[in-house]
Amino acid sequence: MAAGPQDALRPAGRWIIVAAVALLLAVAMGQLVNGLSVFFIPLELEFGWARGPIALINSAGLAGLSLGGIAMGLVADRAGIRLVALAAALVVGLCVTMASGASELWQFYLLFFLAGLFGAGLFAPLLSLVGNWFPTGAGLAIGIASAGQAVGQGGVPFATAFLIEAMGWRQAFLAQGLVSLAVMLPLALLMREPPRPATGPAAQAGPAPLLPPGLVVPWLSLAVIGCCTCMAVPLMHLVPLIHGHHISAPDAGGVLFVMLLAAILGRVAFGRLADRIGPIQAYLTASFWQTVAVFAFTRIHDLSLFYLFAPIYGFGYAGVMTGVLVTARMLTPAASRASLMGIIIAFAWLGHGLGGFQGGYLFDLTGDYTLSFALAALAGVTNLVLVGALLLTVRRRVVVLA
Repeated sequence: MAAGPQDALRPAGRWIIVAAVALLLAVAMGQLVNGLSVFFIPLELEFGWARGPIALINSAGLAGLSLGGIAMGLVADRAGIRLVALAAALVVGLCVTMASGASELWQFYLLFFLAGLFGAGLFAPLLSLVGNWFPTGAGLAIGIASAGQAVGQGGVPFATAFLIEAMGWRQAFLAQGLVSLAVMLPLALLMREPPRPATGPAAQAGPAPLLPPGLVVPWLSLAVIGCCTCMAVPLMHLVPLIHGHHISAPDAGGVLFVMLLAAILGRVAFGRLADRIGPIQAYLTASFWQTVAVFAFTRIHDLSLFYLFAPIYGFGYAGVMTGVLVTARMLTPAASRASLMGIIIAFAWLGHGLGGFQGGYLFDLTGDYTLSFALAALAGVTNLVLVGALLLTVRRRVVVLA
């Protein structure tokens, strides 16, 4: 007997999509979001560049992710997710491979910008896809899928630190690029849209959102600039901060790895929390955790204390992105969700780029990371105010509709 649409929605089938998305995010975002952190000192020693210009390499990639998130979301809503995922996997792998031969800053800027521009197809569109496969319990599914990013953000810099020690930074880039192509292209072929449970426009539209998208998208876009500016500073600068205390690069990378191992659990836990108490409430809780804890990194000088505090911070900060994604899913219509989430996430990447750059720029000015982390906390406060106001607005809307 032929399988029907509901058979395709069996738990095993949709969880394969979740696992594939998690692995794609691990490989791609582990390199594009903060994988450059372990290249700071090798590039500084090789070329004599200051940390601000080096941090701009990462910011160029995040600017690409920002612009690409909008474009790739629109393409995914129209041309299908598999084409977008394949193009993203190919370009990311090739650009990272070509970075092994770069010798000028502009070459790094261009390669990482292109990797981000196309690699954006592996973020908002894929997480929108995961949400569409789960009519209920989407928080847990999105949390698990986005946990792949935490795996990559911890695992890629940790492994790369050893590659750089053994092979040099050029060969490390080359190895990363080749592995990326070998892993991501087959995974991209697994991407497919869930079947429509019924026919007609009404079936495709889904329930009406609580607030109009014209209000939700700019509101969340402003909020994520704050939360991602805050999180980008430790993600990009924790390794050089620790290394500045005369701690080896592998040990410093180990602290980041431990922090992001805890972030894996945090992403899943906050996804589950979103299913229980509500997406915006979970987002607000994680944002508060991140904001009150981020500055403490500048008060620590001992490796053992870094290892103790980093996972505490990592568990809570990780829930921020899960909260953003599940909140955006709740407040956007299904028919245009990939493109609308792409716009919101575009501003998240801009926040990441801003946070990473200001961290390096202020270090160059002051010779210290204190001001960089202080401004990160201030950005987190801005996000808290906006998310809190959004929660109050949604609650009033629910009361009116009731």
